[in-house]
Amino acid sequence: MHVPARSLSQDDSLVHRLDARAKLAALLGLVIICVSTPPGRWGAFVFYAVFLLAVAALSRVSPHHLLKRLLAVLPFVVLVAVFLPFMPGQPRVAVGPLSLSRGGLAMFATISTKGLIAVGAVVLLSATTPAAELLAGLARLRVPAIFVMLLAVTWRYLWLLADEARRMKRAAVARGFTGRWLWHARTVGRMIGALFLRSHQRGERVYLAMAARGFDGRAVGVPPARLRGGDLLFAAGSLALLIACRAVLP
Repeated sequence: MHVPARSLSQDDSLVHRLDARAKLAALLGLVIICVSTPPGRWGAFVFYAVFLLAVAALSRVSPHHLLKRLLAVLPFVVLVAVFLPFMPGQPRVAVGPLSLSRGGLAMFATISTKGLIAVGAVVLLSATTPAAELLAGLARLRVPAIFVMLLAVTWRYLWLLADEARRMKRAAVARGFTGRWLWHARTVGRMIGALFLRSHQRGERVYLAMAARGFDGRAVGVPPARLRGGDLLFAAGSLALLIACRAVLP
């Protein structure tokens, strides 16, 4: 089986040592506050970005890592709002041969900024918190057990699914398949279908094995842990600062 490289979440820093609940409250609070900020409040958006970069610096997560993850999702963020500048209405601004709506451009910039800040917060959360601790934190925050269980199973079997896809690709390449031309789409479709069937069969086998061992749909309880003073200070201080800046900054 393919062994993934060492995760950034296994590093050691001030942010890494915080309780998962504190990081969930601060970084997901940033997402909610940023998304709810009205358009045109660029001072607040700049502060959110600076706050994110400050937490990244404290956690020793490189700007290159954040930028690489942001560039991966940038096309999807832009795709959501790419047609807004072409909305009808006045006033208009000429950009080369195009006549674009000023309001649409402002909305496009706002949505793209919110999306990048939100994605950056989620990337930073995953880079500083191991998956097991993150799931335990969600459970301690009384997130519905079925949701936590689905996240745990999804995270676990994404690696198995990726490993199965790599084996299928290796077998196809060994038989001379390159997948560079349009007429290869039929073969790629068959490979995707086979991967789906194998994944379904593996899931059935795993479920039957778990049921045979007494699994009833509930996860094993996580021993409760008390939040330390530093955890409470980070969460409460971050949320208070973000809320105050949303209310004050233009």
